[in-house]
Amino acid sequence: MTPQQKAEALGITFAPQTPGYLNLCIRSGNQLITSGHVSGLKGKLGAGLSTEEGYQAAKDCATRILQSVWNAHGTLDGLRVLKVLGCVNSAPEFIEQHLVINGASDLLHEIFGKQGDGFHARSALGFASLPTGAAVEVEAIFEIK
Repeated sequence: MTPQQKAEALGITFAPQTPGYLNLCIRSGNQLITSGHVSGLKGKLGAGLSTEEGYQAAKDCATRILQSVWNAHGTLDGLRVLKVLGCVNSAPEFIEQHLVINGASDLLHEIFGKQGDGFHARSALGFASLPTGAAVEVEAIFEIK
């Protein structure tokens, strides 16, 4: 299956997005660079939210990123994931940001292949707060092959 087919088989739906205040995904040369996409889940990891809840929130962010990439490129096919930046709304003592952002990485691995085009560089960072109180925010860079 192609990445587009894999995403659809996982239940990810794609539809045209209405442009907003900022560009959710912009093309520069052979790269697609996304804005940060926040989770629907609100709250702070380590202070009310569990690592598993954060994992699902990061997966939600990656799903939203894929929808924006699809809107900019028309397909998920022919892409390679280069870089993922994950931001986690964290209590001071929370140290499992990397496990939270695995939610985004695991989805990208499942769609693009862990040994192939989905094998990406990544950073996972903790923040005192995120816009709108989101639990997680993720951005990504893709290469158009």
